Amino acid sequence: MMDFDSFIKDIKDNNWNVFGVELYHKGELKNIWGDTSGLHEIYSATKGVVSIAVGIAYDEGRIDFDKSILEYLPKDRVNSLSEKQHERFVKISVRRLLTMSVIGFPFRPEGEDWLDFSLSADINPDEIGFNYSNIPVYIICVALTNIFGCDLGEFIEKRIFAPMDITSFEYGRSPEGYFYGASNMLLSVHDLSKFALLLYNKGVYNGTRIVSEEYVDLATSVQMMNREGGYGFYFWRYRSGFSINGKWKQKCYIIPKQEIIITYLSHIEDDSQDLKYSMEKYIFGIGDKEENAFKRIEKMEELFDKVSSGEGTAQDLKNLEAYYTSTDWHFDFELDEAGLLPANLKHGVLSEDGIYNLLESK
Repeated sequence: MMDFDSFIKDIKDNNWNVFGVELYHKGELKNIWGDTSGLHEIYSATKGVVSIAVGIAYDEGRIDFDKSILEYLPKDRVNSLSEKQHERFVKISVRRLLTMSVIGFPFRPEGEDWLDFSLSADINPDEIGFNYSNIPVYIICVALTNIFGCDLGEFIEKRIFAPMDITSFEYGRSPEGYFYGASNMLLSVHDLSKFALLLYNKGVYNGTRIVSEEYVDLATSVQMMNREGGYGFYFWRYRSGFSINGKWKQKCYIIPKQEIIITYLSHIEDDSQDLKYSMEKYIFGIGDKEENAFKRIEKMEELFDKVSSGEGTAQDLKNLEAYYTSTDWHFDFELDEAGLLPANLKHGVLSEDGIYNLLESK
C-alpha cells in the first residue's frame, strides 16, 4: 500500500516547501527524505510537548484535571484578580484548558504581561464549546511551572528531551519569562517523530517510560468534539488514530491500526490540502475509490438513521438491505477495520449487529 517514492515525487513535482519526511512502520524507520535533522519551526505542534509534561504531573499526582486552574497558579497572581475575573476563572477546570473548551479567549496572549492579559479575558465559564486558542496552553504552562517548582523549559529538557535523546532544540518564552508552550519551538523532523513513537508505544520511548499509558490514552482520545472529529489533550483525532499539528503544515500522523507513523515539517502558508491528500493517497492508500466510499457511507448512514427512527419508507429499507449484501458494504467495512475512515464520519451502518437488528425488526 505504501508508496513513499511517489509521495516524494509529488512533493518535488509540485515544489511544495517541505523540509523533510520520515515514515515508520511497526515502530521502525522505513523511509527518510530531505532534511530530517535540522531545526525548523513546529508552531502548534509544541502543544504536544506540553501535553506530555501535563501527563508527568498527572502521573505524579500533582494535578487534578477537574480542579479549578486557580488551584495551580501562583497565589499572588490569583489574589490580584478582580472579583469578577476570580468568579469566572474559579469555574474553569484544568480539563477545560486542556480541551480548548473555554469560550471567549482571544487567539494569543499580547502585551508585556501575558498572564495578566490571559486572566483578563472576557470568557464565559458556563458555555462549553471548542475554541482553539494559544492562551489555555500558556496558562497551563504557568501552572506547571508552579506545580514543579522550577522553570518548565528546564523541566522539559531534563524529564522529556534528555531521555528521548533530543539534544538540539529552541523554544520561546513570554515577556515574564515563562515557557510559552503554545508555539515558538524548533525541532527536527526526526525529533518530532520521537513524540509520535512515544504515543504509539503508549508512553514508552526506546524502553524508557516517560509518561503513563493511562495518560496517553486520555490525551489521544476524544475529550472535546469538533468539526475535525475530536480533540484530546492538545492532540487531534485523525481517522482511527491521532495527529500532532502545526500552523503551516507541520504534521505527524499516527494510525495504530495500520502501525504507520508519518512525520513531515513544511512551511506552506495557505489553506490547501494538496500535500495531505498526496500523503493519504500514497501512504495510506486513500484515493478516489476510498473517497467515494466515504461519501457512500455518509449517505447510507443517513438512510440508516432515517429507517431506525421509523421515518423511512419500505424502499429505504430495501436500499439498506441491498447495501448490506453488496460488495460495497464489504469494501466500506474493510476501510473501517483498517482505521481509515475520517474521524468525523458516522458509520453505525457498518455495524453487522446494527444492520442485522434493524432488518430483523422490520
